[in-house]
Amino acid sequence: GRVLCVPLAWFPVLHAATPEQRARYEIGGGGVGLHWPDLDEDLSIAGLMAGVDCQSA
Repeated sequence: GRVLCVPLAWFPVLHAATPEQRARYEIGGGGVGLHWPDLDEDLSIAGLMAGVDCQSA
């Protein structure tokens, strides 16, 4: 396993969400993405591992 730590500020939708909303996520796409259904937010695991700042993309 691996633990990834990235600044929450990189993801404005998640940053603005409540802790409860952030806690309700799904691993999808065969394990290649994260999805928050309450927020309609998706992140790729590859992007997180690469450390891509979504605000500069």
